[in-house]
Amino acid sequence: MKARLPQGYGGGGANNMQQLARQAQKMQEAMEEATAELEEKEYSASSGGNAVKVVVTGKMEVKSIEIDPEVIDPEDAEMLSDLIMAATNEALRAAAKDKEDTMGALSGGLNLPGIF
Repeated sequence: MKARLPQGYGGGGANNMQQLARQAQKMQEAMEEATAELEEKEYSASSGGNAVKVVVTGKMEVKSIEIDPEVIDPEDAEMLSDLIMAATNEALRAAAKDKEDTMGALSGGLNLPGIF
């Protein structure tokens, strides 16, 4: 007894594979374009009531750090260090979340390890 497949299944294996390959290529191109755009973006954050402002790029590189001269206290360098670290980490988190959201939207929520 032969099993029957519903209409649209089977018989088109090569065509389906070609179509799937084209779709994968388009998704890869879209992700590469999005990655390039994300790397050009800048993300900023501040801490200590704007005493320290940090700007990072989508490449996860620190672009600038601005420090209000009023918070520079030679007796409390640790506090300044904490403010810089807090602002930097917040800016990096913003960049990482934007990348995750953008790539997730492009991949339709698929978990594609190693791609981004």
